[in-house]
Amino acid sequence: MTYLPFILFTVFTNAAAQIMLKQGMMTLGPVASPGAFTALSAITMVLKIVFHPWVFFGLCTFVISMASHLYVLSKVELSFAYPFLSLAYVAVAVAAWWLFAEDLNLWRIAGIALICAGTVLIAQSGIRDSAHGATEAKDTTVLSASARHGSRNIQSSPTLAHASYPSADHAPLNAPDLKEHQT
Repeated sequence: MTYLPFILFTVFTNAAAQIMLKQGMMTLGPVASPGAFTALSAITMVLKIVFHPWVFFGLCTFVISMASHLYVLSKVELSFAYPFLSLAYVAVAVAAWWLFAEDLNLWRIAGIALICAGTVLIAQSGIRDSAHGATEAKDTTVLSASARHGSRNIQSSPTLAHASYPSADHAPLNAPDLKEHQT
């Protein structure tokens, strides 16, 4: 849970980017040109959209969000971090209701409640996993991976290659071991 602030930063910058993009597209108006569609008109339209201040800052915010997400992915499991991004939908739905008077009906509210409940469940698994410590989490990953791949685990991950393994049966195969199993 040490990385939860970074995860939430990713979520809220992602949501903020969506709001900025929506504001930009609302102020630009319709993107379809009434005249003939040519390559030049398409390029002009794309440049007009990309360099509109709201859209441009929304795209920049997406880059910041992605950088934060990449940092998070370097520290926690993807199956833990990625579901938190669904909270961006919650933030966007509420912000769109508040800022743009978009509909927030009962079905959407129910969906938001389910997203929040699912995210709480995933967050609870992270609390439990972080309580066991990083070494035990690596051992669990290796053990569960070895169950999927038979008695020996084939890993190319440098992180797992240096983990402490409970027995030789759970250590990753190195290149000579792979050749032995292929013949």
